[in-house]
Amino acid sequence: MPAHRKPRTSARRWSQHVTETSDALDLEGGVFVKGDPRAIARSLKRSAERSRRRKSDPFRSAMSMLTFYLNRAGKNLPKARRSRLEAAKDELRALYGKPRRVD
Repeated sequence: MPAHRKPRTSARRWSQHVTETSDALDLEGGVFVKGDPRAIARSLKRSAERSRRRKSDPFRSAMSMLTFYLNRAGKNLPKARRSRLEAAKDELRALYGKPRRVD
């Protein structure tokens, strides 16, 4: 391997690193594997409102982190878990009194 290349393991885990060290939120451990969409949304809301490092409003920070996780997980995410996380988006909107998105 050439000296200028990073080892593959760190290259594959950059999104995990972002999730764990994001300037936006300090996430509760295992937030994205919870079984209840409302529990996921409440945890994200709590993290967003407690954060002093975020650069936008709490709703936007929480939604951004959830969307980032969904996008990075991609096709490797089981359908049931993806639908649970998509439902967490609706729950997060409800917690912040935002209108529900119509697709």
